[in-house]
Formats: sequence, C-alpha cells, structure tokens
Amino acid sequence: MRTRLQRFLTALLAAWLPLVAAAAPAGHWAHVNGHRLYYESHGGGRALLLLHGGGATPASSFGKQLAAFASGHRVIAPEQAGHGHSPDLPGPLSYTRMTEDTAALLRLLHVRHVDVVGFSDGGIVALMLAVRHPELVRRVVVSGANLAPDGLEDDELARTRDTLAALHRPERPVLLPSGAAAHGPSVAEKLVHLWLESPTRDQLNPALLAGIHTPVLVMAGERDLIKRDHTLEIVHALPAGRLYIVPDASHGTFAEQPERVNSVVLAFLDSP
Repeated sequence: MRTRLQRFLTALLAAWLPLVAAAAPAGHWAHVNGHRLYYESHGGGRALLLLHGGGATPASSFGKQLAAFASGHRVIAPEQAGHGHSPDLPGPLSYTRMTEDTAALLRLLHVRHVDVVGFSDGGIVALMLAVRHPELVRRVVVSGANLAPDGLEDDELARTRDTLAALHRPERPVLLPSGAAAHGPSVAEKLVHLWLESPTRDQLNPALLAGIHTPVLVMAGERDLIKRDHTLEIVHALPAGRLYIVPDASHGTFAEQPERVNSVVLAFLDSP
C-alpha cells in the first residue's frame, strides 16, 4: 500500500505541471488576504466546496467525484497556497492560513451556508472552517482527517519523520521543481513539517469540535493511515457527527471506492 507521503508527493509533482500552461476554462483567480489563489468552478445548484489533500489538487483528490458532484451542485474547488496553480508563499504551510484563505474566497464569491467536502488535509481545513466560520458552513464531510500528528498510525508517523531527515541529505529521494519555493524550503519539506507539527490544539481539539452544531459525516478507509480510535474521537466530539468506514479502502477513499463514496456523500448532503 502506498503511504500518505508517497501518494501526496507524487500528486504534488503532477500538480505543479499545470503551472507551465494557462488556467483551465473552469479556472479563475481570486485575490485573498494579500495574495492570489486559484480556484475552479463547475456545475450549478447549491454550493459545494471541495478541499483537496496535502500536496494535491482538486483534480487529483476528487477526479472521480467532480462530474457526479457538479451534476447537481455548484462545485467550488480552490487550490491552496503552494499547491497546483496557486503560488507558494513565504513561511511554512499552515492549516490556519488555508482556512482563512478559504473563508475569504467564499466571502468574495458571496457564498454562504456551503456544503464542504474535505479529504485528508482538506478535511482538517473543513473542520477548522466549521469551527472558525460557522456562518459559512451548512454541512461537512471529511475523510482521513486528524486532530493532531499522533492521530497518524505509528508506522506512518515514523516514515514521515524519516522522510524529513532524508530531505536534509544531499541525495534527496524526491526531486521537485526548483520554483516551488523561491525563498525557503521546498513545498515537500513544508508539507512534512506541516504533518509532523500540526494540527495543534489551538487549531483543533475535541472541545472545539463540540461547538460545531452542523451535521458532519466523518469517513475513513477500512485501512486508513489515521488511527481508528482517533477517527472515533472526532465523531464522538461532534454534536451531530456521523461515521462511515469505507470498505476495502485505505487513506485514498475517494479514489479507491468512488461509487460507494459518491453515493454516501450525496445522500448525506441532499438529505433534509
């Protein structure tokens, strides 16, 4: 099974390729919090925000969902700073910055009461958005989210630490475009630091989740990289939390079991 790190670093390489071309027809640029942010818009209907995984893009995280979701919803899919088309910014990657950029984009688009679907890092941002900006959120679906680094399975956390050490050796195991970060570490290194150091307790914790009163569907793969007990802790902390363990799936639930996941997510979002 490919690890979270392998999947996301591979996706990161692919995500940077569009930088050499113009934005896709569905793509747009927004100015939020003093910088440019790329986002795509598909379909029509009630707004549905898609938040991609770390080192990925909406296309790589939700490639098997976009058409199904856009058939009945207005899909809004941003690429966070340092991902895809969106330029990297000075300093570390931050879930707080991602959350505030996402909130600013929704306000710029005059979107309120949006349904939010977040995968992995995007799931963390989705929960933080519901905590910090409840007026913007109607319902939330997350898959593979964690409240702290120790929510990762022990072997995955150890591999992530090993990768950070390897990135400081001259013979780096992963080569990324040199323009990924003009004045600092590569986006890959920023991602590893992000996963090892956050979310922090001031960003997410059970007490903060207890303040989310909107319905939240918490998903995880049957063989996810997030500890099952940790996923259950998230569900139990949510006043209106629901759980769905995706059969025959690892961390990549959306890609591995799209028919099951699409059906469950749309039924949850479209229920009264």
